[in-house]
Amino acid sequence: MRINFYLFLISIVFISCSNENQIYEISVSSESEIFNKESKVSLDIKLNNFLIKVEDLKFFINGKKVSKVTNLSIAKLGSNSIKAQFTHNNQKKILIKNIDVYNTYQPNLYSYEIIGEYPHDISLYTQGLEFKNNILYESTGLNGYSSLRKFDVYNNQLIDVRFLDDEYFGEGLTILNNKIYQLTWKNRIGFIYDLKTMNMEKSFNYGQSSEGWGLANDGNNLYKSDGTEKIWIIDPVTLKEIDNIEIVTDKKKVKNINELEIVDEKIYANTYQFNKDVVLVINKLTGSVDGIIDFGNLRNKVKQHNNLDVLNGIAFNKKRNSFFVTGKRWDKIFEVKIIKN
Repeated sequence: MRINFYLFLISIVFISCSNENQIYEISVSSESEIFNKESKVSLDIKLNNFLIKVEDLKFFINGKKVSKVTNLSIAKLGSNSIKAQFTHNNQKKILIKNIDVYNTYQPNLYSYEIIGEYPHDISLYTQGLEFKNNILYESTGLNGYSSLRKFDVYNNQLIDVRFLDDEYFGEGLTILNNKIYQLTWKNRIGFIYDLKTMNMEKSFNYGQSSEGWGLANDGNNLYKSDGTEKIWIIDPVTLKEIDNIEIVTDKKKVKNINELEIVDEKIYANTYQFNKDVVLVINKLTGSVDGIIDFGNLRNKVKQHNNLDVLNGIAFNKKRNSFFVTGKRWDKIFEVKIIKN
């Protein structure tokens, strides 16, 4: 009896341990190691790293039901959620697995032509630029120095300026419906000004986005970067984040998305990393990097000093059909035409 009792205890422990060690996961296999929207994948269930047969198996990608063998054309660029529902050993299971999907083509390379140069205050830590009625608006950063400025670039005349309290580090700005929207960096707060008077009217808080970096608009919504690979879409009335896109090439996600400018269906964005003065041309709807503009030579054309920093400031002038580009503590603003090679 005592031996049987011990065997009974051992069997309970064995069953308990085996149940604890049962690791279910979704298997996603493809001919390519990198998934893109042309990838054909096979979906299965693994238990302890072995494929198994289960009952009532269903797969979903971003909430849409798919078959076990499916094409990722239904996926979005960036992160995608795969959900599996099934029954195994009379137990219902739900599993979630995230995969990244990349672009199907490499970005095009763009060049540029300088068609004008204008003076710029060398002390300004530029964070954002935008034109309105041929007047340039600029947001600057650094605690104790952050400001919102209204500037006639053609006549080198400062029209108006508003300074932020010392606790705020100013970031990107954009203008929509006669309102100026300005971000701060880590305070998780933005400010709204009247376009005509430049008086601050109210503030707004961020949602899921981690920080405030760049800001732009497409005439309907605001687009906000937060230093990650995401650009958040914000309702300008409720100021709620309603969606986001992830910025990807054919091989990787692109992080440190910073200053933004939207022209037609393209987002022009610089990346704040490794001191590379590069601007990405991004599909506004999908997040794919369609082009790359290397502005690296521009920094060599401004006054060289110890506090000289990266390119940061992109504004499109509709009347002149040209871009105006500057950087942090640059003494010049360059007017350029972008050329597709």
